[in-house]
Amino acid sequence: MADIILTEEGVQKLEEELHYLKSTKRPEVAEKIKVARDFGDLSENSEYDAAQNELAIMEARIKDIEETLKNVKILDQSQLSKDVVSIGSKVTIRDLDFPDEEPESYILVGMTESNPSENKISDQSPVGKALLGRKKGEKVLVEAPGGEFEYEILNIEFGEM
Repeated sequence: MADIILTEEGVQKLEEELHYLKSTKRPEVAEKIKVARDFGDLSENSEYDAAQNELAIMEARIKDIEETLKNVKILDQSQLSKDVVSIGSKVTIRDLDFPDEEPESYILVGMTESNPSENKISDQSPVGKALLGRKKGEKVLVEAPGGEFEYEILNIEFGEM
């Protein structure tokens, strides 16, 4: 598995989720299974089936987080160029098709930290890929499922929104 690039905040969130799943959620699901077993015939026991399904989903998530944490590379912003868009950059762009609209700012993050509602976009997204390695003042063409879009990079900085 290739290195997964995350910020310190992203690693901390994964560690917190893993701790919650192992220390709180796992015992809760185990208790649900125990209670469902007491209902009798397991072949017709929908509560038991639901609890087993919940257990399988949770265990898969635990395994996924553990694999991610084994292969994580924490982003060191002090070593990044402030002149070029990279993971961890806060990028302000203007949509050249709508130049009168307000510019938008996004933070480029690794795929597992992506959260559009917080304006955190993945480096693997069409916009993220197009912005990586570019400089302030450059125009970038984004090829996305919805068509082609052209943006101008107005500013590059580091830090939270």
